[in-house]
Amino acid sequence: MVRSTSWPRRTALAAASAVVLSLGLVACGGDDGDGGGGGSADDPVKITIATFNEFGYEDLIDEWNAAHPEIQVTQKKVGTWDDAKENLYTKLAAGSGLSDIEAIEGDSMPAMLAESDAFVDLTDPSLDGRWLDFKAAAATNADGQMIGYGTDAGPEGICYRSDLFKKAGLPTDRDAVAGLMGTWDDYFATGEEFIKKVPGTAWYDSTGGTAQAMLNQIQNPFEQDDNTVDVENPELEALYATLTDNHAKGLSTKLTQWSDDWTASFQKDGFATMACPGWMLGVVAGNADGVKGWDFANVFPGGGGNWGGSFLVVPKQSKHPDEAKEFANWITAPEQQVKAFQAIGAFPSQVDALDDPAVTDMTNEFFNNAPVGQILGDRAAAITVQPYKGPKYSDILQAFQQALIRVDDGSNTPDESWQTFLSDVAAL
Repeated sequence: MVRSTSWPRRTALAAASAVVLSLGLVACGGDDGDGGGGGSADDPVKITIATFNEFGYEDLIDEWNAAHPEIQVTQKKVGTWDDAKENLYTKLAAGSGLSDIEAIEGDSMPAMLAESDAFVDLTDPSLDGRWLDFKAAAATNADGQMIGYGTDAGPEGICYRSDLFKKAGLPTDRDAVAGLMGTWDDYFATGEEFIKKVPGTAWYDSTGGTAQAMLNQIQNPFEQDDNTVDVENPELEALYATLTDNHAKGLSTKLTQWSDDWTASFQKDGFATMACPGWMLGVVAGNADGVKGWDFANVFPGGGGNWGGSFLVVPKQSKHPDEAKEFANWITAPEQQVKAFQAIGAFPSQVDALDDPAVTDMTNEFFNNAPVGQILGDRAAAITVQPYKGPKYSDILQAFQQALIRVDDGSNTPDESWQTFLSDVAAL
């Protein structure tokens, strides 16, 4: 049976509105509401899991709590990884205050591996083969210890507004749209044609989001395999020049991804396309609630790319590491990841989930009943590059995004902002 979903209309803006409250809760860490560790229905162990954005865990946690009265789980959620990261680093340095389980965005796992002593070794031979090879490798340190259980992966397709394509005289059929953007040159050239026909609407949602998508196809964007920082490499320089040139041409909204103005642009015909990993589909559906015309094409310029995908770690600060490990094991099992995919589009990184009909046959009503399960499966198969991510990757990426923002908001020329980026990286 083909399964259809229109995924909950949760917006990034709504999630961000809870940041201040959530950060205050997370600061309480594993000490919050400790039931004394009795491990019974009358005296349950109480553990916390700290997440960001949307993991699709709400119903799963309710399911666990109903079946495990002796171990009760509370989720503490903030709006973005940047918010969660600030809290994580602060509490790691303080030596206390973290939740029993912390979600880690994939780009930051190399930095966590460098701090493996701060986390519980989650290695379990019974879980060998659960994850795609690249996912397991990304959470395993040089000593062979797995410190994180993988959640989702991020194969990418292209979300597009078929109504705006029609207005521009472009094809609207998914297959025909895919034929317009097999390469990045094709994608940007189509964008130049589009903005001539539909003035006032940008081709893509943000320079930063497009940058992230393109970076995922570079083997060594910031660091060499020995962790040597190398940001003055031809591929990165060419990517930066392409993005800033397209800024000047008007292809981008020039808005910062996740900002209030970016969120509002979904309701204002602000742009026609964007790079969409599976987890982004739920964000689009939320931000564009009530807007007709969204569709999802089985294509990604340049072939394939993986954007995002997170991990769950158990800090050694936890008072209940065994129970935390048990829950992390359960919620990252294939059965639960299928349910998270159904909830918010988080594409599984677990091998057994990839062939589940609940994944492969999934369609999405909001995206014109696009066969999102099939498309994301095809996009995952097209991934040939996993960028090398050393300990400084996340910090360099943040500096690179800031360089693009300075150009977008007009505070710097491209050359000025590039020089500031080089200085920022040198100071890390």
